[in-house]
Amino acid sequence: MTPETMTAPGADAVLAAAHAEVKTEIGRTDSKASLLLAFNGALLAGVWTVATSLPLPPAALAIGAVGVVLLVASVAVLLAAVRPNLGGARPKGFPLWATLPAEQLRAALLADDLGEHVGRLSRLAVGKFARLQRAVDLTRAAGAAFTAAALVAAALALVGGVR
Repeated sequence: MTPETMTAPGADAVLAAAHAEVKTEIGRTDSKASLLLAFNGALLAGVWTVATSLPLPPAALAIGAVGVVLLVASVAVLLAAVRPNLGGARPKGFPLWATLPAEQLRAALLADDLGEHVGRLSRLAVGKFARLQRAVDLTRAAGAAFTAAALVAAALALVGGVR
């Protein structure tokens, strides 16, 4: 069966399934972003504890500072990912429904625009996933910087470079 020959009830079922799938994906990105925000917060707390309680050489502090900048950038990207999108000047779904009187709300709910809504939600989900990927990459880079800082501190401690 091709899209051109699909009956209206069949097309409606496909659109409803796509709508449910994209809403699930949006929920998954928000959950992942929340977990990564908590992880980054714990990592920042740990870095702060180490940096303020141990005598570290300037080279290790400089490399660690790069890690902190990368981690804060990751947090900023994650906050952008979980920031609610209310549709701006052209809202759809519940942001639009909140602005309509009862008669217009009924007409909007009965309108056959599920395909457009699925498209908008899909673009929203792809944007969230892209930001989540970027944040993971930044967190990994921060981890590499923290590892390098620890190795520099250890190496300098072995040769007596910590003062």
